[in-house]
Amino acid sequence: MANVSVLNMQGQEVGTIDLNDAIFGVEVNENLIHMAVVQHLANKRQGTQKAKTRGEVSGGGRKPWRQKGTGHARQGSTRAPQWKGGGVVFAPVPRDYSFKMNKKEKRAALKSALTDRLQEGKLIILDELKFDEIKTKAFAQVLDNLKISNKALFVLGDLDQNVILSARNLPGTKTTQTSEMNVYDVMNAQTLVITKDAVAKIEEVYA
Repeated sequence: MANVSVLNMQGQEVGTIDLNDAIFGVEVNENLIHMAVVQHLANKRQGTQKAKTRGEVSGGGRKPWRQKGTGHARQGSTRAPQWKGGGVVFAPVPRDYSFKMNKKEKRAALKSALTDRLQEGKLIILDELKFDEIKTKAFAQVLDNLKISNKALFVLGDLDQNVILSARNLPGTKTTQTSEMNVYDVMNAQTLVITKDAVAKIEEVYA
């Protein structure tokens, strides 16, 4: 098991924790990570893009000139794609971009992502993250104490409105719960911060 330092909100080491190798010590499967990220982005797409084909553009019912004898190339409609105001050849139509991954694949991808963050030295374990009130300045101070200056994802064990609302106005900072954690957010963050109670829940679910 990997032994990782546990920090408090002041950035001081207050202990260590053994991370389960079944989650934080697996072989990193880059293919599954890539598939999970693509799925996340694809499932977020609205798929409402639409353009008209030549059959949907208004007008163009009349042949612009006779077939022969004009010296022009033959034309059947002023709404053909080569005409100004004509339709689009392979026009996009509303579609569903989403696709599914097997449950085992999703779990393996998340384990690979967590292992990657640990191996890259981008994982911080926090003993707790609590605020008595909603205060962005207090959360910003925690970032300074932990020496985080880039995109960070904070994984919480339970829903804590004071923490969530204190972080929402800080650019590049995102909070989530263990039940809503996904591979895209984990890999997109330059620093992954997980509280001790969140680690316990992750190991309980994924071990």
